[in-house]
Amino acid sequence: MNNEIKDHSHIKGWGVDADKKNDPTYPMQNRIDGPSKYERKSQNQQPVLQEVLHSNERPNVSAVTGLGPEPSGLSGKLRRFAFEHGEGEFSHWIPLILADRINAVEGIVNDIKDGRFPDIIKEKGWPAQWKHDKKGLIKKLAVYGAITVGTIWLLRGKGDK
Repeated sequence: MNNEIKDHSHIKGWGVDADKKNDPTYPMQNRIDGPSKYERKSQNQQPVLQEVLHSNERPNVSAVTGLGPEPSGLSGKLRRFAFEHGEGEFSHWIPLILADRINAVEGIVNDIKDGRFPDIIKEKGWPAQWKHDKKGLIKKLAVYGAITVGTIWLLRGKGDK
């Protein structure tokens, strides 16, 4: 490897951080006069009042967590399964993606049970897409239709054997 120093002054912005007087973090670097006012204090744990799913790679939940709805139904079971696996595994991420899709359907079913009928076509933005991108919407609906027909065909074919 070539260790000679090259002139990079022709590159715009090169060496902008070389001047210690122009470095906003310089006063905090290499402090030897005791604790700094910039040190982060530990946070108190927020009380855990409901089930909070967290990585199995950490022993406890974060100090502060969001309090959305608790995991429930099939999507909740998938989420619990996902958090039994490490974050570097497909068995963590794929179930979470699937759980999101299932949770959307569960939400629609719950709306209908509560007497609210969602306007799925408007909520998906299809009227606006029809107005501004007819070809894209037709292509999208064709793909959805093909997936639906293919799924029904596969499911019906399994019962015939």
